[in-house]
Parts: sequence; structure tokens; C-alpha cells
Amino acid sequence: MQELTGAQRARLAIREFKAIAEALAIRGFYRPSGKFGKALEGCLKDLSPEIYGSMNDQKVVELSGLEYVIDRLPKGIENAVKIILTDEEQFEDTPFEKIVPLKRRRTCYKLNEKEFCFIISRGLSEIYDILTHLTFLNIEARKIYRRIQDDNGKPRLEWNTLEKQICANRSECGDLDSALWNLSIILGRTYHETKEVYESFEKNRTESNRNNGFFSLIYNLGKRVENESHSEDNALVVYLTPSLMNIIGHQRYGSIWADNIKEMLISLQFQDRPVHIVSANLHSVVNVLYGYEAVQHSSVELKYEKDDLYGFFVEISEKKMDIMGVAEKNGCYPIPDRSGTKIDCQIIDTKQLETISSLPGLNIDMVLIKEKKPVILVMNYAFGVQAFEVMDRLLKPLAKEGKDIVFNFESVSVMGKAGILTGQKGDVMLATAHVCEGSSDNYILDNELHEDDFDDDVDVYTGTMATVLGTSLQNKDVLEMFKKDWKAVGLEMEGGHYQKAISAAVIKGNIPRDIAIRYAYYASDNPLLTGNTLAAGAMGREGIKPTYMITKVLLEKILSGKDQGK
Repeated sequence: MQELTGAQRARLAIREFKAIAEALAIRGFYRPSGKFGKALEGCLKDLSPEIYGSMNDQKVVELSGLEYVIDRLPKGIENAVKIILTDEEQFEDTPFEKIVPLKRRRTCYKLNEKEFCFIISRGLSEIYDILTHLTFLNIEARKIYRRIQDDNGKPRLEWNTLEKQICANRSECGDLDSALWNLSIILGRTYHETKEVYESFEKNRTESNRNNGFFSLIYNLGKRVENESHSEDNALVVYLTPSLMNIIGHQRYGSIWADNIKEMLISLQFQDRPVHIVSANLHSVVNVLYGYEAVQHSSVELKYEKDDLYGFFVEISEKKMDIMGVAEKNGCYPIPDRSGTKIDCQIIDTKQLETISSLPGLNIDMVLIKEKKPVILVMNYAFGVQAFEVMDRLLKPLAKEGKDIVFNFESVSVMGKAGILTGQKGDVMLATAHVCEGSSDNYILDNELHEDDFDDDVDVYTGTMATVLGTSLQNKDVLEMFKKDWKAVGLEMEGGHYQKAISAAVIKGNIPRDIAIRYAYYASDNPLLTGNTLAAGAMGREGIKPTYMITKVLLEKILSGKDQGK
């Protein structure tokens, strides 16, 4: 029998993890320490994702991966013995505490110290994401438990010291350095590694109150497994409610979201005007279009060099100037999400740009704007397969009073952040196709963006983008396969799903076949380089230049009349 390659084994593990996760949504519950939980663990260990670093090393606790996961789960999750995943929002007018994790747009509720509920409104990708994080957390919790026992199965001195510290409700046990040294022994890490992660946790705890602190996290993870070892009644259980199946294929949230946007377009009398969809963050388009005007009315003196466009954007973000105040007076209409998709939007009437100062160096055609009056719909990032649901519903005509109202969608532009396979952080990737992991779906596209649209001092790579099930479900073998076989330049989670919806809308006749399509990604990480995964931390200032370069190019394409698909 022919032995499987590393990439084949990894892809099999991803497929198995996905199948188990979907089966659990039907079954309704599982214990991370039970048969299904161990099956998920087996898949994750076989896969050995780059983002989880030393997860498979039993001698050490994986700290960067732990920080990455905790930033994306609700504060106090380490105390949970009951976790509920549901698609039903049942918590209005209740005393339960609502929690939004530091680095993931999801809604969670703390029912009590031991029970948490996740509201799943963003599709299967959110289920995969949560189950992956919980599986990793359980692997590390068991490692901690094994490391707190001596050869006789009794608690080690370092654990007893940590327990006294936590029970006394102190963030430090005498001298902080001694406490960190003690903790480093439990973790199997160096003092400096432990201190670095402690300081990062402490910064988030004090500035945003999004975690309970590093000492508390490690103690409660180990304690939970210890309690489970004494009685199965203490075992963590994850419940997936029957209503959760409503999110699979029913597009309930996407329908409400899209209808709200189209009703807003109608109320503004924009239904007959050309509409350009831009999937991006909610600050860069506004800053490019309105930032310079806001500066003219500000008493704050900026220090950037006159020709330093990106220095300008650094400064206006640091000064936190009220650009939205200017924007809302000059044609920008925010649409906060009320559907549960977690996708806020902005509608921008470009006709009103005639009356404000334009950013120097922004090449837009005011004659075109005056004649065509284009409207820009900026939508915040979707999450994984949710991208298909929201784009599919957005591109459909609106059924209203027995008639279908068809909107004049002229272009779809996607600016995303992605892992790069051929360069480094801050580089730009342009998609020529999307290949969807775990399926036979692949989409060739005619991208209106080209390398010569961008400044020479940024490296731009053009090629296939791999649309993956999740950033936490990737390893080097799979990524090398995408790079070698598919000539992939990067990986992301939404592009293939957007393109699937666009292709469907063309086939259905909802949008023209020659609609302008633009995909550009900036590299947030390089998962093929050790220490350069998403777990290494946010980009910070180095992300400003590619973000605003892409934004500027997209706006120039929309507002200059060049290379239009129509």
C-alpha cells in the first residue's frame, strides 16, 4: 500500500475534523475529554497547524498559540465546564453578561462562572473556528495538568505555590519575578518566554479587561482537568443546540442583512445609481475620501512630510481625529449591523465629494462622479463561508410589494488580509483564481487589478489564492502543496466564497457577466516561516502602507472610469 504524503495526511485530517464538527452539530453535544473530543484532538495533532507551534511537544506548553486562542474566546473561558453553541439570540432583557472577545467579532454570554454561550450567526466557519480553539485549549490544559504532578502523582511545589497565589487573589506571589520563574517551571518554558507572554496578557487585561490574567489562566486550565480526573461530573461539555442547523444552507442572517442594506439604498433614492461593493475594513475608504478634508478643519498640527502619503494616514489614525463626523456630513451613511452577521456597512454618495477637499495624489475623475453619481457600499469583512451567504443575498433583487427591484451593481472589490506563501508581511497579492480547500470548487477570475497599479516599493505577487477552512487548520505540507500544485501565492478564508456567489449571480442574471471584479490582499503573516504566523501578533504600523495603497487603487478604479468592466 502506497504511503500517504505529508500533505495528503494533513488534508485527510482537515477533512476528518470538518466531518466530525458537522456531525457534532447534528448529535448535539460532546465532551472534549470523551470519544469525540479525542477524535478532534487526533485530527489537530495529525495536522499540527503552524499557528499552534509546539502543541505536539508534550514537554512544553505552547504559549503563542495559547495567547492567540484566548484573544479570540470570551474572558473566563478557562473556567467553563459547560459551553453552548446556538444560533438563537435569547438574551435580550436578561441579566447575563455579554462578552465580545478581543480579536474576534462574535457574541458570547457568561451565564455564570462555569457556563458560557456562543451565538453562532456567521456560518460553519465560526463553528470550525470555535471547536478548533476549544480542542487546542483542552490539549494544553491536559499538558499543564501532567506537568503539575510529581512522579508519585502528587502536586509539585510550584503548583502549590501558584494555587496559594490564586486563592489569595493576588496577581503576584511576593516578588513578581519569582512568581514568573515558578510559572516557567510549570510551563516548561524559559523565564523570558514566560515573562513576555505574561506582559502581553497583562496589557490586554488592564487596557481592555479581555482576560483574567496569565497566572489565573494557567491555574484554571490545570485545575479543570484535575477536577475532571476526580469525577466525570466535572467534565467540560460542549452543547450544540438543534437550532444551530438553521445556519447550514438557510442563509437566515444574510437575508436580513442584505435586505436592510437594499432598503437603505432605496430610502436614499440610490436604487437606480451605479453601486460599487467594496469588502474591506470600515476606516480606510473613509480616511482616504474624507481624511484630508477633516485635517483642513482641525487645529491639530500634523508632522508628516508633504509627499509622504502613508505618513499622513499614520498620523490621522494616531490623532484619532473625528473623520467620521466630516464623512457623515458629506455623503457617508453608516449602517450598523442589526441582523447578527457582525458585518457593519457604510453607503457613500460620491456626488457629495465635489464639495470637499480631495486627498492630494488621489486620481479621481470629478466629471465622471458628477455625471454617473456612483455609490460605494463598503462592507466589513465576512468570516469564511459566511462570505457566500452575504454576497449571494446582496446581489439578488429585492422583492418588495410584489415586484423585484434590481440594483445596478457595477463592480465588486475585495481587499483582504491573507497569509503569503511567496513573500513577507506587508507585501500585496492579486488573485487570478481561488481554490477552495476541502472541495472541488475553484474559480478563475479576470482581476481588474494589475501589478503596475501599485507603487514600485511594495512587492506584488499575482497568482492563485487558496481559500482555506480556517487559519488554525493549516500546516506546512498543505501550504506547500497549494504553492507547488496550484501556484498559490497566498491563503485566505473568504475569496472563493465571494467568487462562488458572484458566479451564481451571473448565472441567475442578477448581475451582468462583465461586472468588474477586483481582489487584492495584503500579507498579514507568512505561515511557512517559523515565528511569522498570525500567532506572532498583529502587524501594527507595517500594515498601514499596503492597506492604504490597495484602498487608493480600488477607489481610483471606481472613480476614474479606467478599466471598468462595463
